Amino acid sequence: MSTISICVVTKNEAHNITACLESVMWADEIIVIDSESTDNTVELCKRFTNKITIIPWLGCGPQREKIFAMASCDWVLLLDADERVTPELANEIQDAIKSSKYNGYEIPFVSYYCGKRIRFGDWINEKHLRLLKRDQSAIIPRLIHFGIKVTGKTKCLKHKIIHYSFPNITTVINKMHNYSTAGAMHNFNNGKSTSFGSAVGHGLFAFLRGYIFRFGFLDGRHGFMLAVSNAEGAYYKYLKLLELNLATAQLQDAKPQSSPV
Repeated sequence: MSTISICVVTKNEAHNITACLESVMWADEIIVIDSESTDNTVELCKRFTNKITIIPWLGCGPQREKIFAMASCDWVLLLDADERVTPELANEIQDAIKSSKYNGYEIPFVSYYCGKRIRFGDWINEKHLRLLKRDQSAIIPRLIHFGIKVTGKTKCLKHKIIHYSFPNITTVINKMHNYSTAGAMHNFNNGKSTSFGSAVGHGLFAFLRGYIFRFGFLDGRHGFMLAVSNAEGAYYKYLKLLELNLATAQLQDAKPQSSPV
């Protein structure tokens, strides 16, 4: 019989972690990597598992690559602390891992923004590859929005993960800042450059894509708020990349030039 590990990365998630872990108590193994929380996240996790590791934050991809390597079961479900597995999805997952036909499963999401369920915009038809056959999968350790490589066939499940993302505006601003910084660093480390015009263009396109092209306006004011915050994230990501490019150029210019003999 196939077994399953639940892998959750946390940092200051005391307000979320109990509901998250309660939704996966049916699993064979629960593993938590905590990124040095200053609240009682770790103490709450101890009610559900003794497989808790505390390490500094390494980045989105590296952190999940590390926790994936800790899993010992046949299958792995990657979960965030602000996500919940419904009973219907739990049953579907347990049936799915019995099959030898697929090595990975995408899972649809229902996401909430500042307390409002989002049906359109950039989150329309949202789904992510999260259920993985351990020996046929690998994490691509990007700093932001980690990637997953699966050998063999994948399929999308029917039932959804409930995602309570961005509970308030403060969280929106903080996450936008962190994500844009990580995205800029990722692009910078890969040798990419940009311009001020490009930063403006990326921000404008992100707003139009989410609010107009993907019908975000149908979610009312929350659809507008989400489109604006996504646009800001795109704009600041490229603006921060520009700042890194300029700082590097200044350092290069400041280096003493060797004179010909």
